[in-house]
Amino acid sequence: MRRVVVTGMGVVSSLGHSVGAAFERLRTLRNCVVVSEDLAGYKGLQTRLWAPSGWTRPPEYTRKVVRTMSPVSEMALNATEQALAQAGLAGDPVLKGGRCGVAYGSCSGGVEANADFLSVVMNREVRNVTSATYIKMMPQTCAVNLSVHFGTTGRLLPTGTACTSGSLAVGEAYETIRCGLQDVMIAGGAEEFSPTQVAVFDTLFATSRRNDSPSSTPRAFDSARDGLVIGDGAATLVLEERERAVARGAEILAEVVGFGTNTDGRHVTQPNPDTMAVALGLALEDARLSPGDIGYVNAHGTATELGDIAEGTAMAAVFGASRPPVSTIKSYTGHTLGACGSIEAAMTIEMLRHGWFAPNVNLENPDPRCGDNDFIMGEGRAFETEFAMSDNFAFGGVNTSLVFRRA
Repeated sequence: MRRVVVTGMGVVSSLGHSVGAAFERLRTLRNCVVVSEDLAGYKGLQTRLWAPSGWTRPPEYTRKVVRTMSPVSEMALNATEQALAQAGLAGDPVLKGGRCGVAYGSCSGGVEANADFLSVVMNREVRNVTSATYIKMMPQTCAVNLSVHFGTTGRLLPTGTACTSGSLAVGEAYETIRCGLQDVMIAGGAEEFSPTQVAVFDTLFATSRRNDSPSSTPRAFDSARDGLVIGDGAATLVLEERERAVARGAEILAEVVGFGTNTDGRHVTQPNPDTMAVALGLALEDARLSPGDIGYVNAHGTATELGDIAEGTAMAAVFGASRPPVSTIKSYTGHTLGACGSIEAAMTIEMLRHGWFAPNVNLENPDPRCGDNDFIMGEGRAFETEFAMSDNFAFGGVNTSLVFRRA
């Protein structure tokens, strides 16, 4: 099996529109949650909170460039441009040579494009539907648009697995290179904001309703948590076969050494701590590591009761007495759905590189039902470790776990 490294990363998020900017915002220990006046206009919606990326289309993205793109693909494109530039592969012949593929996902495609198609059914009238409308709305819109834009001719692996879309893409890209099927992979996830996403969780009583104190929420793993906050954004990782990266003198940011994924097979929205623990164990087995080798865990950390308890229980079962420090990026960015797995992987790698790990914002009194875990609270922690894990879990019972080694 070949070794797989990360040579480039790019981020568009509420933390910042680059990896560096996002990491510096992490250091301020302030979350990105704000009150949305727009959400107040939706009848029956209880929450007014979100964590906006602040994405606006740059002027160089002309109509020709974004003709088949909605904001979700535009953010994916921007994050990928950043990642390829850092990797030194922008315009490189490898992109079009058949040995570079794309693994990318989101929960859904463009919201407005979906609305245009729905209007055909609702109003029995075809309006605003063009040849590009379906491309904007389809689940594989990010993967396809990236492939066409950069001219990749290798494998295309769209991942539309809700909140594991980004992490599953990274994991599948890793396995694809490791097995010799590709030499380079563009991998990640993206999500554009929509009130429909807020409504899904609001109807499940899973959104935070601290509308008068946005800085105090979400509170993952805290006894006083009251739900999640929706965010948006994108992140891309460029994965590369290690010997190839070394030969061309690329800077190696981290090595992907383990990946585990499975499904609960029990319930669509209620997580299963037993199969979640199996996924973490599969990642450790793939990396040929013991639980005590992991020095930090970036948790999914939705700040929902069922999710926090299941995840905390799974971590405690896997790590036992080794108790690696744990925190979640969602306490800063909110839940970015299809983007969260890749954004959190990028931030995990950046924390691993700098030897500084962000605390859980707003975590003051850990819920004892979340297991005996070492949740980072208050200030960040500075320490060196060789291995870090990033975990994500999704509706449908899809579980993922990634293990990274410090370069």
